[in-house]
Amino acid sequence: MSDSTEKLCGTGSGGMRSWRWYLSKVMRLFLRWFRLCPRRGRRKRSSRVRDLWNYGTVLLKSLYYNVLTNSDTVLDCVFEPIYWLVDNMTRWFGVVFVSLVIVLTSSIVIIVYLCVLPIIFSTYPVHWILWHLCYGHWNLLMLVFHYYKATTTCPGFPPQEKIDIPTVTICKKCIVPKPARTHHCSICNRCILKMDHHCPWLNNCVGHFNHRYFFSFCLYMTMGCVYCSISAKDMFLDAYDAIESSYQTPPPAFSHQERMVHKSLVYLWVLTSSVAVALGSLTLWHAVLITRGETSVERHINRRERKRLKLRGKIFRNPYHHGKMNNWRRFFGVEKQSDWLTRVLLPSCHLPHGDGLTWDCPAYRNNTVAI
Repeated sequence: MSDSTEKLCGTGSGGMRSWRWYLSKVMRLFLRWFRLCPRRGRRKRSSRVRDLWNYGTVLLKSLYYNVLTNSDTVLDCVFEPIYWLVDNMTRWFGVVFVSLVIVLTSSIVIIVYLCVLPIIFSTYPVHWILWHLCYGHWNLLMLVFHYYKATTTCPGFPPQEKIDIPTVTICKKCIVPKPARTHHCSICNRCILKMDHHCPWLNNCVGHFNHRYFFSFCLYMTMGCVYCSISAKDMFLDAYDAIESSYQTPPPAFSHQERMVHKSLVYLWVLTSSVAVALGSLTLWHAVLITRGETSVERHINRRERKRLKLRGKIFRNPYHHGKMNNWRRFFGVEKQSDWLTRVLLPSCHLPHGDGLTWDCPAYRNNTVAI
């Protein structure tokens, strides 16, 4: 009985074990390995990932972390590839934008000479004809002069060698001392004296030595567009009605030349009105900045500094603000009353006030914060 029982159970008192015993032993070992091994592997894997994460965190902090690091710095690092793409696209498309300004301006001038002036000569009295001739050509001369100077004049660069000038910081890109009001342009890849912004329509930076040319160009371009829009308003309405009447049955008998004149007048009025609104807003914004003694870059810096000092119960004062009228005099380089005519209302190549490296601040700014 005991022998038969041992055979049924698969064991013998000294004999060979049956295949069922081996099968059950293998199944138990397999189940034990299946239960334990994934847990051990998951623990090792999670521990390895945790170690790598901690190592990477320590590495990044040791390389980049400082007391000035904040969310803005992190976002700048994340969007650095996008900034690089925009900077390079702007650099290459600057020539296209300059060509577009020249082509559009030339088209307006041609239409004025071929379509608008003949109508003025045939319908306006003599004194109005003289006014249009004088004002129109003066505006065109000032526009062309200041655009040429704004695109070709160097905005001003700080010296690369060490000289005895006051500096406020070191440029992280150029690794050279940076004077006050100087900022790095990522498109030009250089530091610009009194940098306002990089203008793709000029394919040039707006800085200390061409800021006046840029603002004057915007001002005279806006004045010219407003002049063309107002002068050609009645002509535009007549041309628009003529184009609308061409869809009637039967259409009016206009010649090819008349149809081209109608389309040209509509094109002139729409383009000049649109540019007058858009560029006029930009010109007004820069006029406000000049009145405050700020640039576009300094506007953002001063606003942030104003908020920071307000939390501490202090008041921020712009150290480069000399009073509204004095700011305009310094900006245009006006030293005497006759300079308003010779340096503002007529083409002038005079240099701006100062060298762009040092700035004289008003005497009452003893306890102000400089940027």
